[in-house]
Amino acid sequence: MSGIDLSRISILVVEDSPFIRTLLVNSIRILGVQSVKSVDDGAEAIDFLKLVDENPMKAGMMSVDIIVCDWEMSPVNGLMLLRWVRRHKDSKDRFKPFVMLTGYSDIKRVNQAREMGVTEFMSKPFSVDAIANKLKSVIFKPRQFIHTGSYFGPDRRRQEIPINGENRRKYTYDSPEVEIVNV
Repeated sequence: MSGIDLSRISILVVEDSPFIRTLLVNSIRILGVQSVKSVDDGAEAIDFLKLVDENPMKAGMMSVDIIVCDWEMSPVNGLMLLRWVRRHKDSKDRFKPFVMLTGYSDIKRVNQAREMGVTEFMSKPFSVDAIANKLKSVIFKPRQFIHTGSYFGPDRRRQEIPINGENRRKYTYDSPEVEIVNV
């Protein structure tokens, strides 16, 4: 990612395989990210995110800007961690970009992660370029968050399709549909 300074971004890597975790962390550091923390599973990630919120000095990281997480882990998998980040009352930043990583990239899993509020979805095996593209997407193309009765997460529609009639997808703080949440 030439020309882009990622030195101030902080990333939490959640991966149970030591080999893949090392590959991910090193790949992210190659891109210029200096603050990378890695944990073994979703339960450790939740504990770390709480620690960052309560005592950033003790956590060794002032904030977590992006989460890169494997799907298949135990006891708390990536989907459960994503659910906690997006919906749990103890989650301090429900808008945090979340990149799901998995070796099982069938359409059913992609849709399941999308419905849970994933920001990006990345398949294994991955390359440094694939990670760079996901980080670029998260940083430079942020999507508006949607909150309905059954969904909270980034807008799942990525295409700009012309519509006939009033555009109801654009909200302002004065719109009656917008709920202001104190974070």
